[in-house]
Formats: sequence, structure tokens, C-alpha cells
Amino acid sequence: MDDGHTTDKSGAAASTLDSASFQSQIKPGIPLRIGHFRWVICALLLFGTTKNYMDRQVLGVLKTTLQQDFGWNEIDYSNLVFAFQAAYALGMVVVGRLIDRLGTRLGYALAMVFWSLASIAHAFAGSLAGFAIARASLGFGEAGIFPASIKTVAEWFPKKERALATGIFNAGTNIGAIATPFIVPWITVHWGWRWAFILTGALGFVWLVFWLWLYRKPEEHPRLSKAELDFIRSDPADPTGRIKWIRLLSYRQTWTFMLGKFMTDPIWWFYLFWVPDFLQRQHGLALMQIGAPIMVIYLIADVGSVAGGWLSSWLIHHGKSVNFARKTALLICAVSVVPIAFAYRVESMWGAVLLVGLAAAAHQGFSANLYTLTSDMFPSRAVGSVVGIGGMAGAIGGMLIAKIVGYALQWTGSYKIPFFMAGSAYLLAVGVIHLMSPRLEPASIAAEPS
Repeated sequence: MDDGHTTDKSGAAASTLDSASFQSQIKPGIPLRIGHFRWVICALLLFGTTKNYMDRQVLGVLKTTLQQDFGWNEIDYSNLVFAFQAAYALGMVVVGRLIDRLGTRLGYALAMVFWSLASIAHAFAGSLAGFAIARASLGFGEAGIFPASIKTVAEWFPKKERALATGIFNAGTNIGAIATPFIVPWITVHWGWRWAFILTGALGFVWLVFWLWLYRKPEEHPRLSKAELDFIRSDPADPTGRIKWIRLLSYRQTWTFMLGKFMTDPIWWFYLFWVPDFLQRQHGLALMQIGAPIMVIYLIADVGSVAGGWLSSWLIHHGKSVNFARKTALLICAVSVVPIAFAYRVESMWGAVLLVGLAAAAHQGFSANLYTLTSDMFPSRAVGSVVGIGGMAGAIGGMLIAKIVGYALQWTGSYKIPFFMAGSAYLLAVGVIHLMSPRLEPASIAAEPS
């Protein structure tokens, strides 16, 4: 990790191009208006991510209702969760590669259509096998969300703003998790659980209209001013050409991202699937009482998602290198997670909620910067594939932690081991990231013949 006052190659080039391209356009006393249309694109990503998390949360909200209707036991339900995660792991690679081949506009649109139809298909399932097929289809399609979103950010934002843009759209994960427990029960009470799947799934086609209407590549967009396009393109131009997926595994930059995801994504899955049980088991809350604490946790997490992305962007704006800015933000987030190791000992329910909320916020800030590393180290044409590979590693880690937490609770009856893992994973990940990529140097990838 450097001292922050030296500038790496990408930072130097960006700074040089910034001053060269913009100083010539600014007349004395007249401020240059760059424009803000790129943030409209970021808003589309935010709503897409929100919809993605709503679809994956519907089954969890309806868990008790569906168990009563179909007679599922806990193992049956866990098999549905496993089906989603396994397909998600596969989809992160396959769909990510597809998005790189088709381009962001078409690739994201097809992913949205696929997973929205899969979400709706739950309403027509009449057996465990039917739900498993729908769940696996949903996981496979939803895997396109982050490869497409990160690739969009790489296309529409200069490096100095990418972490902030990533933090903003990543906040949709929390918005979706907050909205679903309020929307789905209301629909279920009034029209039945099948309509909950149909209506939330159908929202994807509303989003699709706006996506196809508003999204183009920056250089092709009629609503984008020349000044804003110059600002977006102020970094050195990426080379063009195909990159074989298998080649990406030969770069340490790919392994930097993969290992970071493998070590930290499982902790987020732990929060999603076990924090409600922790609140009920440790603090005696009934099922109808966990809504407010869960909402508080995700609201805090939203703040962390945006703040973590803002921090590294702010540091870059103030002259720090990309390497220093990203790793400083990652380290601060990693340290902020540590107190959760003691959550199992906190007697106050709200005290425990605040510790989990702080850890969730730190995870989201960490995740925003970790995702941004892909666009820092790879050309935009490879970003979707790299994010897909890393997402697969994270999903595999999530499958593993499900077994670890299950056995730990079965053998000890305590959350001590899972929370200790959560508290230490991020510091270890920062160390691995720095060891693998000490200066976050971009991968030297030559174009391949078609």
C-alpha cells in the first residue's frame, strides 16, 4: 500500500487528462458545466438492484405460508435455498460472460426478462420440484445483475467516481430487502401468495421499458453533453478486442477479486439467512417482532454502501492515488466490522442490532470498493466476466458457510463461532488483496484475434 501521495499509472493518466481536457475548455470566471446524465443511468442501476433483491426475498417472506400450504419441512426449504445458490454461482460466470459478448444494454435486458419470468413462474409451481426449478432459474438469471451493473459503471463513470456510483446502486440490495417484507404480506393478504410472485416479477418489465428507452453507450447517447462525455472518457482509453474467459484466470488481478469475494460474500449470506434466527433465539423476539430490527439493520447498511463508495472517490478527488484510496476505504470498513465478534454476548437487543447494522454497513462499503477494483484493474470489455468469476467464488463461499454455521449451531448452540468468523474475515481479506495486488496495477491484456 503506498503513502497516498504518489500516483499510480491510472491515477496519473486520469489527472493529466483531466487537466489537459478541461482546463482548455474553462474560460476565466466561467465555470464548466459537465452535466449529470450519468447519474440517471446510476439511478436505473439502483432500481434494477432493488428489484433483484425483492425477487430473491419473496420466498423467505412467504416461508411459513408456503410450508403450511405444501407441508415442507426445514430440509425441504433449505434445498430450495441451495438450488438458488448453486445456480447463482454458475450464472455468475455464464451470464457475466454473455453480457461481455452481447453488450450491456442487451445483456442486462435479457437477464432482467429471464429472472422476472422465473420469479413469476413460482406462482405456477405446485410441488417442491416445481419450486426448485423456478428457484434455480431465478438464481441463474439474477446472477447477471452485478456483472451488468459494474460494466455499466465502467462505461459511464471515470475511475474517480466509480466507487461512489457502485455504492449508490449497491444500496438497492438493502432497499429491496426493506421493501419486500412490507409489500409481499399486503399482496398475500389481499390476493394470495401467488400474486405476490406475479406482481413483483412483473415490475421487471416496467424497469425494462425505462432501460431500453434511456440506456445507450455514452458516445452514442443523444442526451449526453460533450463536456460530460469528455469527463467520462477522461481516463486512458481501454484497448478493444476479445478476451477468452480462461485467460482471465491467469491474472493475479482476477484472483485478487475472487479471493476478496470468497472471503467476504459468505458473511453477507450469513447476515441474510441467520440474523432473524439470532434475534429470535438470543433475544426472544417473535416472528412478527423482527420487522423493525431488520429494517434498522438494512437502513444502516444503506448508509454504509454509499459512504464507503464516497470515501474512496473523495480521496481520489483530493489527490490520493487509486491504490491508496481504495485500500484505505477497504481497511476502514474491515476494522468497522470487528465489533460484531462480540454481538453474541450483548444482552440488549438494540445493542446487538446496532452492532449487526454497523457490520452490514461496513460490508456494503467494502463491497462497493471491492467491485470497483475490477474496473480499476481491467478494461471494460473484461469487467463483466471478472465480476462473474468473483461472484461465483462468493456464491461458493456462501454455500460453504451455510454448512459451517449449521454445524456450529447444532454442536454448540451458540453464535460465537459465526460472529467470530464475521469479525475477522474482512481484515484477512484486506491482507490478501494487498498481497495479491500491492499497487492495483491494471492487467496487461492484449487483444485476441476473433
